Amino acid sequence: MAPTDVPRVFLDKENSIPMIGLGTWRSPPGQVRQAVQDAIDIGYRHIDCAHIYRNEHEVGDAITAKIKEGVIKREDLFVTSKLWNTFHRPDLVEGAVRTSLTNLKLDYLDLYLIHWPVAYKEGDELAPLSPDGKTCIFSDVDYVDTWKAMEKLVDARLVKNIGLSNFNSKQIRRVLDAARIKPVTNQIENHPYLHQSKLTKFCAENKILVTAYSPLGSPARPWVKEGDIVLLEDKKLKAIARKHGKEPAQVLIRYQLERGHVVVPKSVTKARIASNFDVFRFRLDKADMEQLASLERNERINPEFRARGHPHHPFENNDE
Repeated sequence: MAPTDVPRVFLDKENSIPMIGLGTWRSPPGQVRQAVQDAIDIGYRHIDCAHIYRNEHEVGDAITAKIKEGVIKREDLFVTSKLWNTFHRPDLVEGAVRTSLTNLKLDYLDLYLIHWPVAYKEGDELAPLSPDGKTCIFSDVDYVDTWKAMEKLVDARLVKNIGLSNFNSKQIRRVLDAARIKPVTNQIENHPYLHQSKLTKFCAENKILVTAYSPLGSPARPWVKEGDIVLLEDKKLKAIARKHGKEPAQVLIRYQLERGHVVVPKSVTKARIASNFDVFRFRLDKADMEQLASLERNERINPEFRARGHPHHPFENNDE
């Protein structure tokens, strides 16, 4: 499929985001550069990055290589990065985005997100652990103050759009009430085992786009245990995939698209990257959508264990 055929969602009159992107979370050093180059060759024009992934320099190398080859121009790409928890203090926000820009070898980002609403102790350690070794040392910075510093990045033309990630509806409301520039998206975990229906409805009502991460159920997550459920092996999902002559992963990606969500599946394997992109030549019918909706388990894959006890933890004492 040609890159120009990929559906896009307009964020404003000038900016639009491709509805499928390449995720780079846990893409290993030494592999992510080739993965991004392969993705661009296949037709991806949306790359999802983050400082905490610790691989933005390789993503930048890949983008630079493809620009030099003449495969793309910078303006053809939509590149996202995220502000990590140790940089929430307003005076650290601009320095953090400049670090990502340096690593990515870019002059601007298309989208910059607050990665989590929780702030960690400022310093060189990205995960400053408390004495128990299980949770991080917290900072008392309020994400509303962080948001005001994010708005200044738009003013400085370092980023075109700003948004949120892993925020619950109450936290989004606090940002909206204080915002001069509205968040364009909330990037959240979303798949048939975790729909977060109240939150997605809230986002839709407030014209905030949902971007779905871990749409395949993140089968390679490092904390998976023997006996844990694996979404890609679900019998109902496999039956729908057989019906359409597609892979289960393709059905899961298509499911997000049918729900109006941007989706950022991750892979470093060229064949899988290509397969994940081949989702625009079939549709799920009403029965398929109902079957997938029925798989809800409220099963969260990425609960951010290190933030437990933080007053701004988005998943504790929360009804979305």
